Amino acid sequence: MTSTTQQKSVNAEAQCASFGAMIPFESISECGAYICNWSGHLCRVPEDGVAPGRSPLINIVGSEPLTVTKISDNPYITITKAKMLACNCDLNVNF
Repeated sequence: MTSTTQQKSVNAEAQCASFGAMIPFESISECGAYICNWSGHLCRVPEDGVAPGRSPLINIVGSEPLTVTKISDNPYITITKAKMLACNCDLNVNF
């Protein structure tokens, strides 16, 4: 492995370690970009969507656990970058 390839691998692992945690959908408390683990869809949560005292902008109810994985603090990350970050964390992508 070249040093550039090793650095990219280390960066990808660091990105997944800092985000990459799977949480229940209803536990989202920070704005950012999330991958829906049940479908692979990208879920963008703006700052206003998690502001204290505000109603959620979206509510999803299902009979199975609905979990998401945060991939970025930026809810408006580009699709290409979101796909790359999701793939780096071995998440299924469907967007």
